[in-house]
Amino acid sequence: MTATTTDPTPSAPVEALPPEAGARRPAEQRRRRRRVPIGAYICALILMIVFLFPLLYLLNTALKSQAEFVADPVGIVSDPQWGNFATAWEKGDFGAYILNSVLYTAAGSAIGTLLTLVLSFPVARGYVRGAKYWSVVFVLVLFLPNALITQFQLLLRLGLYDTQLGYILLVGVGVGVGPLLLSGFVKSIPRELDEAAAMDGVGYWRYLFTFILPLARPALVTVFILQAVWIWNEIILATVLLADPTKFPVTVGLYAFKGTYGNQWPLLAAATFIVAAPLIVGYIFIQRYLVNGVVGAVKG
Repeated sequence: MTATTTDPTPSAPVEALPPEAGARRPAEQRRRRRRVPIGAYICALILMIVFLFPLLYLLNTALKSQAEFVADPVGIVSDPQWGNFATAWEKGDFGAYILNSVLYTAAGSAIGTLLTLVLSFPVARGYVRGAKYWSVVFVLVLFLPNALITQFQLLLRLGLYDTQLGYILLVGVGVGVGPLLLSGFVKSIPRELDEAAAMDGVGYWRYLFTFILPLARPALVTVFILQAVWIWNEIILATVLLADPTKFPVTVGLYAFKGTYGNQWPLLAAATFIVAAPLIVGYIFIQRYLVNGVVGAVKG
């Protein structure tokens, strides 16, 4: 005969939820999911207008005739003159200059990106003396004026004045903000990777170009883009360091629209739009690389 034992402590009664409570929870969850960040969209719209307005204003001016521009410089164009772009292309001789700009931009950006990698990695890792001071130097260089006379004398004494090689080398060393971006990105790469590579007998330069370069590709692409934008738009160094018109970049073609007693503003606007068009189209396709590189540098 077996005795059955019962629990002396009575179980607490389970309160049943009202049926409408169960239906209320999914409804609340759906409402939370449907919430749209209106403020974020408004801010994005304002920024888009701020950045697109100068471009649209430039296009509006480029489509006007000279008489219409003089009559109403800021009004909306009534009779678009699409032929202004063809006239600006021929008068600015952009067909002869654009290949020079492509050469200068590609070669100068590649040199600048390589220099940025070589400079930034040892500073970010602290492999050189005074790494903190080098970081300060990178910041101070951004605020120093351009030493045109010194650069002119340097190329003149090296025999590189009025040469494409001299101009490419000079624009290539203008790394700008590149070392700061890449230094921040390199700090996000684990230092243990350096130690593991050293234990395996990997040399410094081999490690830099076979390990760090692929890992830092987003930041390097960002540096290349920023360098390319600066070189493509550069005009001051080109007018000082190049004397042969056959070696001019595309930006120098804008001088053709400057008159002694007045400027042809519609044609100048069309020429400016032609010069900026490659950068605008390129940015549409490479903007994600730019964003990834900057975000990675900030996180590092």
